[in-house]
Amino acid sequence: MKSEIITHKDPKSPISEVFKTLRTNLQFMSHKNNDAISLLVTSTMPGEGKSWVTSNLGVAFAQSNKKVVIIDSDMRKGRLHNIFETKIFPGLSNYLAEDDKSIKDYVIKTDIDNLWIIPAGNVPPNPSELLSNERMVKGLEDLKEQFDVILLDSTPCMLVTDAVIISRIVDETIIVTSHKTTKIENLKSVQKNIENVGGKIAGVIINKIPVSLQKLWRQK
Repeated sequence: MKSEIITHKDPKSPISEVFKTLRTNLQFMSHKNNDAISLLVTSTMPGEGKSWVTSNLGVAFAQSNKKVVIIDSDMRKGRLHNIFETKIFPGLSNYLAEDDKSIKDYVIKTDIDNLWIIPAGNVPPNPSELLSNERMVKGLEDLKEQFDVILLDSTPCMLVTDAVIISRIVDETIIVTSHKTTKIENLKSVQKNIENVGGKIAGVIINKIPVSLQKLWRQK
């Protein structure tokens, strides 16, 4: 297991506590009953930490005895298989391109209790078109019968439309930004694009804040 999954390696660390707080906030915002919830995690540009956030948030949910599946919906440069050290295919792209299998056939158990992943799969020539397939909607419906929390690690919104397409069919979307790196105009553009297709934004996560600033904010 990669050391970047801090919520698993060091569950009592300050960073782990932040993810537990985020988990609780999302449950209160999105959970009006005991139904399963689907959350999309995206960013404006590459390198802002969305895969890191998705993975650690997934572990935080799993630690609260929720059955969690993380889907690597970045079929271009997915990296969940590297983080959790599993195979990359078959995965989501293979499910979307085929008609004879259930999405549950592509679920892989990780070494963490209550946590499974669906890797990205083989790199397809048409990721955006595959995500527009009705099989994507059907797959999420089927997963909600088996899991409590479905997290989707997607592509950056400023580069391709994949995340915007998915935002229409999930319950909530989280946008990960990077401290002093993410441009406010890009964030506003992503927000507008998601809301224009009917997506709901749960909130924005500011990643990569210097430790000194974190301490200052906690003191305030």
